[in-house]
Amino acid sequence: MARSAFLTTAAVLTATTALLLTGCGGDDSSSDDIKGAESAATSPSASASTPPGAKRPEITLPSSFRLTFQDWKSDEPEEQAVLNDGKEELRSGYAAIIDNDLDSEALVFYHTESGLSQAQQWIRTYTDKNLTVIGDLPVFDPEVVLGSGGDNAVLNYCTDESKASTRNLKTGEVEGNPPGTDPEVFYSVSMTKNQQGVWQTVSVRSERGGCRK
Repeated sequence: MARSAFLTTAAVLTATTALLLTGCGGDDSSSDDIKGAESAATSPSASASTPPGAKRPEITLPSSFRLTFQDWKSDEPEEQAVLNDGKEELRSGYAAIIDNDLDSEALVFYHTESGLSQAQQWIRTYTDKNLTVIGDLPVFDPEVVLGSGGDNAVLNYCTDESKASTRNLKTGEVEGNPPGTDPEVFYSVSMTKNQQGVWQTVSVRSERGGCRK
């Protein structure tokens, strides 16, 4: 299910959704360029650094798929802003898979033009095969590295696909990662802040088994 290389820069976004790469129809390489989770039904929270005019779109995920963000907090307002928008970007991608909507308002909102193209490639690895996602996907160990100019950042985090699967919408078949596959996937997300103060995803890199033990 892993956002498979959710792919190269294009792969980057795709690789991010690393969730069960094989189960979701992605490739099974250990490193991908991808893109790619508190309660699924939670609406995004605006950070202290967000201009009042930058209204975030509401994202809703069904109870059949739960993204949970662990320790997704920082005492630094700008780091928290990156965490907030990075979380909603990830949620927008899974919502697009579940809704089969590659042009959703949230998906467009949280990506740059190049980032959106990569995210859509990742989403198609599911939707083109009539797959959706189900189960639980914890997102943990977040780390924000802010660029010196204040407009760029890298968001790193890990996911655990142990309890996440794909389901074929036509056959009902449910599939997870193959036995022996490391369920933890490391993601490194390149982000940039636009003129409205929104941290948008530019590209994503993933590595299965790359999380700290």
